[in-house]
Amino acid sequence: MPKSPQNRLFGRGSRVEARRIADILRTETAGGVLLLVAAVTALVWANSPWSEGYRSLSAVELGPASWHLDLTLAQWAADGLLAIFFFVAGLELKREFVAGDLRDPRRAALPVAAAVGGVAVPAAIYVAVNVAGGTGAPVGWAVPTATDIAFALAVLGLISTHLPAALRTFLLTLAVVDDLIAITIIAIFYTSALAWGPLLLALVPLAGFALLVQRRVRSWWLLLPLAAAAWILVHASGVHATVAGVLLAFTVPVIRRSPGDGPGLAEHFEHRWRPLSAGLAVPLFAFFAAGVSLSGAGGLAGSLRDPVAVGVVLGLVVGKVVGITSSTWLVQRFTRAELADGLSWWDVAGLAMLGGVGFTVSLLIGELAFGAGTPRDDHAKVGVLVGSLIAAVLASVVLRARNRHYRRLCAEEEQDWDADGVPDSAARV
Repeated sequence: MPKSPQNRLFGRGSRVEARRIADILRTETAGGVLLLVAAVTALVWANSPWSEGYRSLSAVELGPASWHLDLTLAQWAADGLLAIFFFVAGLELKREFVAGDLRDPRRAALPVAAAVGGVAVPAAIYVAVNVAGGTGAPVGWAVPTATDIAFALAVLGLISTHLPAALRTFLLTLAVVDDLIAITIIAIFYTSALAWGPLLLALVPLAGFALLVQRRVRSWWLLLPLAAAAWILVHASGVHATVAGVLLAFTVPVIRRSPGDGPGLAEHFEHRWRPLSAGLAVPLFAFFAAGVSLSGAGGLAGSLRDPVAVGVVLGLVVGKVVGITSSTWLVQRFTRAELADGLSWWDVAGLAMLGGVGFTVSLLIGELAFGAGTPRDDHAKVGVLVGSLIAAVLASVVLRARNRHYRRLCAEEEQDWDADGVPDSAARV
């Protein structure tokens, strides 16, 4: 007896949602290309005869010392610019679960379970490798847990694959949930000393920001000072300042007051800030974070002999595939669902391989775990770069091999949608 549409994994959602996801992915893909350019530039410069200039630039300090904001350019990129990245990620996550297709718990279960599996298994592999290696460095367990959506989409753009809308939505949502898990890990496990005074004071500008956005205030001259104050106080508390970006995003309303009000405030902010995040904030962070020297400590081969790098590579290349694929299988097993027509487990494995492209958040966690510029931080960065490259190549092989099939599915998908944007065979997870 055939399964009902409600028991399909990766079923087609609404056409409006598919178009919104496509718009987001176009911005992120362009940002991913800039991210790759920035990372390659930093890597080449850091290993050139002019490498001292790169290190000197990263160490330039800016900001008032009286407010403990005399940070280096590299620190401003990690603490300040990435707060914009996490603000946009928080907006996307809230909007997806409040007003998107994933407001249906059955559809949300799949990417959430896959994200959790894609975090847990790489972390376990990293810990196993480092405990067996006797390095005493399991503190870096979270480094291989993150998926970089911009980097992953840049890979998709380069191989020109026609990934169906449901798979694109799954990849984006998985990466956003992954980012939320990562920021939670950073807040809980990588806060060395906590100052309660500034943390409690941060609630004041956060509450003011929430009050204004709930009243649908869009004036930047009112909202930006409150957001900056919240960021400064969270930074002073010892909690990583990027947490402020997520907290601010979660206060922004998603639902419009009435149908004639135009886009919701979350959609408005996301439209304004996503280009800045993808086009400036993340590439600049990558530029200052990816410039690891490959000539010291035995060079590239020496770095890859360190269990820290080995654990990161295996976590990204093996752990992500096992974690995401097995979690998807468990959802299918316990919900008695089937893959949507035309899809196979090779497609799930290909997306899981693409999930092993970890970069932005992985580099950030490596700096928090080992200390920026330390030998083990450099080895973790080498592991992130090598593991992401291997994962990207493997994903490209699998997804490119299925590209003709994806092109046919996309054509059928376009024909299947009604004029009102609802698919005739509206498959739901």
